Amino acid sequence: MTLEVLLQATVSGLLMGFVYALIAAGLSLIFGLMEIVNFAHGEFLMLAMYTAFWTWALWHLDPILSLPLTAAILFVLGVLTYLGIIRWILQAPMLVQIFATFGLAVFLRSLAQFLWGVDFRLIQNPLVTGRISLAGLFIGLPQVTASLACLAAFGFLYWFITRTETGLALQATAQDRQAASLMGIDTERMFALGWGIGTGCVGVAGALLAIFFYIFPDVGGTFALLAYVAVALGGFGNVPATLAGGVVVGLAEVLGGILIAPAFKYAVVFLLYLVAVLWRPQGLFGRF
Repeated sequence: MTLEVLLQATVSGLLMGFVYALIAAGLSLIFGLMEIVNFAHGEFLMLAMYTAFWTWALWHLDPILSLPLTAAILFVLGVLTYLGIIRWILQAPMLVQIFATFGLAVFLRSLAQFLWGVDFRLIQNPLVTGRISLAGLFIGLPQVTASLACLAAFGFLYWFITRTETGLALQATAQDRQAASLMGIDTERMFALGWGIGTGCVGVAGALLAIFFYIFPDVGGTFALLAYVAVALGGFGNVPATLAGGVVVGLAEVLGGILIAPAFKYAVVFLLYLVAVLWRPQGLFGRF
């Protein structure tokens, strides 16, 4: 293996790692607020990709142009999910919470198969296409655009939760719901907002992935699993740390496929997850 191939794989892993980080950020935010793992997270990503596809197919809007619409639709879906399902099971046993979000995932995936079939779809001739050559490395422009946009969205999310009054209220609710309520914070509103922001993040990521990735009902499954690993590596509920977790997952996936074999790239990622959980269950950076 040449150094050039290794550098090419490293760059590809970094670019995909930024996308994984944004997907994981929404998952981590939801868990940090109410300690519920959203097993339907991947299906929300799938819906975001289909939203981007159908706005392109019906109205000829490129996913980059329809990105705000896709994010807004997913935000609303997240709020409705909280109001319709999650708020009724907050005090229920953990097994009930798992079954509720897992059942939602099965329902959304089955609904997508019923409405749109199982065919793979691809957006043809997006606004951003082609590749660039940099120091002998070839990098796809769609991947660069998606990665930089996800990184920018992640930066905005970090600014929002650390520098705005609403973001600080979200942090207070995540740390102690009862104390936050006594301080006059509407915790129910914060929970609904958290779900909206969490699914809005996958709305952004899904619209950007639709530029270069195939769209089908099961597309969210793999991305969701990788997001779970990124959250576990960074620390459950630690939104900023998911950036590092996402980058580590992206590098492990690509380099594992290059150094060992493509068939083992996900095995490397999940082995890394097992090592991290056994060595440091709270994640590399702990709770935010």
